Amino acid sequence: MGSTEHPGAEGVGRRDLIKRSAALGLVAVPAMGLMSACASGGDSGSSDEGDTKGKTSKDNPFGAKKGSKLDVVVFKGGYGDDYAKAWEADFDKKLGITSTHTGTQEITGKLQPRFNAGNPPDVVDDSGAQQIKVDVLYKNGQLLDLAEVLDAPSVDDPAKKVRDTLIPGTLDPGMQEGKVVALNYIYTVWGLWYSGKLFKEKGWQEPKTWDDFLAVCKDAKSQGIGGLAHQGKYPYYINVAIMDLIAKKGGLEAMKAIDNLDPKAFVGSDAAQAAVEAVYEVVEKGYLMPGTNGLTHTESQTRWNQYKAAFITSGSWLENEQLKQTPTDFDMKFLPMPLLSGSKLPFEAIRAGSGEPFIIPAKAGNLPAAKEFMRRMLSKEWSTLFAKQANSLTILKDGVDPGVRLRPGTQSTVEASKAAGDNTFRYLYTEWYSEMGTAIEAASNELMAKRIQPKEWLKRCQAAVDKQAKDPASKKNHRD
Repeated sequence: MGSTEHPGAEGVGRRDLIKRSAALGLVAVPAMGLMSACASGGDSGSSDEGDTKGKTSKDNPFGAKKGSKLDVVVFKGGYGDDYAKAWEADFDKKLGITSTHTGTQEITGKLQPRFNAGNPPDVVDDSGAQQIKVDVLYKNGQLLDLAEVLDAPSVDDPAKKVRDTLIPGTLDPGMQEGKVVALNYIYTVWGLWYSGKLFKEKGWQEPKTWDDFLAVCKDAKSQGIGGLAHQGKYPYYINVAIMDLIAKKGGLEAMKAIDNLDPKAFVGSDAAQAAVEAVYEVVEKGYLMPGTNGLTHTESQTRWNQYKAAFITSGSWLENEQLKQTPTDFDMKFLPMPLLSGSKLPFEAIRAGSGEPFIIPAKAGNLPAAKEFMRRMLSKEWSTLFAKQANSLTILKDGVDPGVRLRPGTQSTVEASKAAGDNTFRYLYTEWYSEMGTAIEAASNELMAKRIQPKEWLKRCQAAVDKQAKDPASKKNHRD
């Protein structure tokens, strides 16, 4: 849902990440957009910089004006918003620019009227369940092309462009039709999670195959514990399991077939059929945590923290999001998706990439300061501020001071990233085609509630792909 060489990049600079993350004890986390939203109005023109334009200099390439004000809106989810307040305080200290700060989960509710009125904020963390979809904003001409920021001198090394200081591939999810219009700031991994304490108590081993996974779920059920919890009201999360299984079973070609809107992306795909049947087996055998289909993400995750389920699907923002609900001895652990028989990718392969999209609206009232703010987000100082507040790694190479230490779950993602090496993958359809993504999530919701069977799920997903393929604009997005 929640990269820029070109849209076909898969490796996401794993070697660069591994060299430093093993020493740092760091890896990343995001909240992703889970629901579709509408946007209207606007054009691609920029606002009149007028009174907000100051003198440009080596340290202030965009001419952010002292005494001007910046309007910042941040999704206050798994990471909170203290990191943004720390950024804003430093921005004021160094440039004399004060900020109006809004931390909220109601991104669409608070911002849609402002976009419609042509009075959007200057910088937005456009994330969460009420995210305004980036592709929708882009199609309505409401987003700034971030090329100017990415081609500006790096704060840490002015001899380098900002884009050259980032983990390769991490700009891809923010691309629309070849332009980077959203900065996905946090480096994330997705998969299964479990409690090291519970596994030790029960004598369970980390499953590497789907059969072993089902065996743990079966034993858990026999002891009155759910096998798999998922965030039923947000089927984005169960798609972590289904879509990971498709990619690992069928390899990168199976993943690209979906992103490239192949007429056999789902119906006619052996990998897709095997994946959805595997997940449906969990439903059929009663291995789901009771009630999980009706729960929000935090409700389901909290019950998992209470040892009411063995596994849960999520991205690496989970640990930070659940800090207050997680027992101190829980020992949170990350697990790559276990393998179906005949899988083309190894067990160690993980979905990894960047998430948490930050945008600058085309009609922002203070564009010079907004561009400078984003440039400084990609400095080592601000990247470290983020890591301290959010237990997370950003997309900046060597972006966190070595003294910063993260918690057990995040540390386990570092180890998983190291084990994965270059075996990483990342879907892009969720960023490119939000309507299609929502349709696939809706089908998964019906599947988990036993209202449809795997065959019907495949048909509905393929129908969503075929509908999207009829949009002429879809031809502008392609993975090699």
